[in-house]
Amino acid sequence: MLSQVKDVTARRPLTSADTQPVVYVVDDDLSVRESLQELILIAGMQPETFASGEEFLRRERARRASCLLLDYTLPNLNGLQIQERIASSRPEMSIIFITGHGDVPTTVKAMKAGAVEFLTKPFNAQILLGAIKTAIQRSHAALLQEAYVSALQSCHLSLTVREREVMDLVVRGLLNKQIAGELGITEYTVKVHRGRVMKKMRADSLADLVKIAAICRHSVSPWDDVPATELIADRRSALDSPHVPSARITRHGESDFRTDHMSRINRRFRV
Repeated sequence: MLSQVKDVTARRPLTSADTQPVVYVVDDDLSVRESLQELILIAGMQPETFASGEEFLRRERARRASCLLLDYTLPNLNGLQIQERIASSRPEMSIIFITGHGDVPTTVKAMKAGAVEFLTKPFNAQILLGAIKTAIQRSHAALLQEAYVSALQSCHLSLTVREREVMDLVVRGLLNKQIAGELGITEYTVKVHRGRVMKKMRADSLADLVKIAAICRHSVSPWDDVPATELIADRRSALDSPHVPSARITRHGESDFRTDHMSRINRRFRV
């Protein structure tokens, strides 16, 4: 079913803005924001910088792969408080904490809450870009899952009341004859409704229908008002995009350049 939706989205031409990951930087130090912004641009990604957590939280959610480089020791809202606030509103966004004064309890708490990495300054370019790659991959996978759930929910909403009743009884394991008795209709009518349910839900077997029913019953997409085709289009080819950095930089010259650039940032972070 998801592949069929992808076929539809393939007709919409993609721009670089559709697939380019966004790396958000939240740090109250202007020099740090500018340095990280430059590094992210060199890596082929789109940076957006913010001086405070409040400023970042006011930013509208982007429907594409992203990650957040978050300073832990921010004034007002600290890193963990920001992490808690975006956990439900932006579940696809992976967080990389950066701090000059990390400790084990704080690191453990952040990682348990879902952070990809907790980097203590100074850090080098390869480690940072590797963490960003992991975060972007997680975000991409989470967004595809949301799009899949949204598409299934749209299919479920297309069912009539009677078709939903039949589907509920089918996934509970009742036979056509039993469903007919339960609903007070003929067995032939049950077969007709059952066939329509299988078609509308894009289910190839009873096992597929049971899995789909479980997803529809327990999953809620935060983008119910956004067409699934648009969601998937915004995420297609993100991992294959040249904008996703490689964890291991193979071009020696570029690696040295990034490392030298990061070393300038690291010197500002030495404690």
